[in-house]
Amino acid sequence: MKALDKPVGVLGGGAFGTTLAQLAARAGHRSMLWLRDPKAKALIAEGRENSRYLPGHRLEDAVELTTDLAEVADRCLLILLAIPSREFRAVSRNLGDSVRGDHVLISATKGLEQDSYLRMTEILRQETCSLKIGAISGPNLALEIMRGVPAATVVASRYDEVVRLAIAALRTPAFRVYASRDVLGVELGGAVKNVIAIAGGITRGLGYGDNTLSLLISRGLSEMTRLGARMGADPRTFSGLSGVGDLVVTAFSNLSRNHRVGLGLAKGRPIEEILDELGQVAEGVPTAGVVKDWAEETGLDLPICRGVHAILHDKASPREVLGELMALHARWEADNRRID
Repeated sequence: MKALDKPVGVLGGGAFGTTLAQLAARAGHRSMLWLRDPKAKALIAEGRENSRYLPGHRLEDAVELTTDLAEVADRCLLILLAIPSREFRAVSRNLGDSVRGDHVLISATKGLEQDSYLRMTEILRQETCSLKIGAISGPNLALEIMRGVPAATVVASRYDEVVRLAIAALRTPAFRVYASRDVLGVELGGAVKNVIAIAGGITRGLGYGDNTLSLLISRGLSEMTRLGARMGADPRTFSGLSGVGDLVVTAFSNLSRNHRVGLGLAKGRPIEEILDELGQVAEGVPTAGVVKDWAEETGLDLPICRGVHAILHDKASPREVLGELMALHARWEADNRRID
């Protein structure tokens, strides 16, 4: 594949940010990985691996490390942001001081801003002058991608240039990139599935079987789809990579941070202790509160998301919450109407 004229910029030195920079290098391009912490940059540079998040995986020579945000904006046309949602606005604001209107900015963050309930692309529109904005999401466990296991993602944007540039930057023989126009649906799927994934970890931690987890995933998908449709997303998006694709892997896999949060909650551990041990952001924890508020505001009944919020923030018993879910009134499967 022909190399891009400019490096691919990636903001965020966590597991997924590092993986995106590596993917761009594997696709035959130069990439610039921006890290906020100079010490973290020095540690990665010394061993050419992100030993904290992805130990044992050497970075390609084409991956360049930097702590200079303005340098990334100056040298890169395409910039991917893999920043935790709680820090996304601050980084976007700083980036906004350097980017131009022709920059292509793509969010790789699967979360929502807590105070405003905004999606990451909405924050980019507020904090930068760029119009060419998109979002990337899907079943993308960083460690498996680094290992070269076949995987895929979807990039969503209103602009063809954003989609085509993302495909050119990230597609490799082991990594496919699909396209979508439904930015809202792709971002909502990526965020809300994290809440369902916590419930998946809880069912595993309580010792329930695959039938239970399959039930949870299918009804969790129903909640995601109904919320998305109410907010204006295309319901078909949730049957794709950023919906059911991402939901299945995060609800089942021990590599999923949100799944591991659920495992800890099932054992009765405090959420603060779980997150401290995890050492990484689990976006489903703050997102549960946003989804609960959205459901109340729109009049939607989202019992799984409501139950996860009760366990996380009201100290409800996981086993009792799951029992309450099983005791819910009978409903029509397709549209969730009660059967009186």
